[in-house]
Amino acid sequence: MRKFLTELRGKTVMTNDGQILGMIENFVVDTQTGGIAHVLVTPSEDVEPRLFQIDGSGRLVLPFKSMRAVKDVVVMELGK
Repeated sequence: MRKFLTELRGKTVMTNDGQILGMIENFVVDTQTGGIAHVLVTPSEDVEPRLFQIDGSGRLVLPFKSMRAVKDVVVMELGK
């Protein structure tokens, strides 16, 4: 499946067990490979940010490789 990054911005992100994490704000690109390294997510009010890697703006930094499905929401498979 191919998607433009602009199509993914603003989409709701949830875990594979149904927890809403927040909304996609931006992406981090690996300048060496040109691939997407991370997804930056504005956390929802129910998320405990201390359980995740956070950037300087308070966004969740989630590995792009954990993205599993993209439909109305983006599903991330995160190891616990």
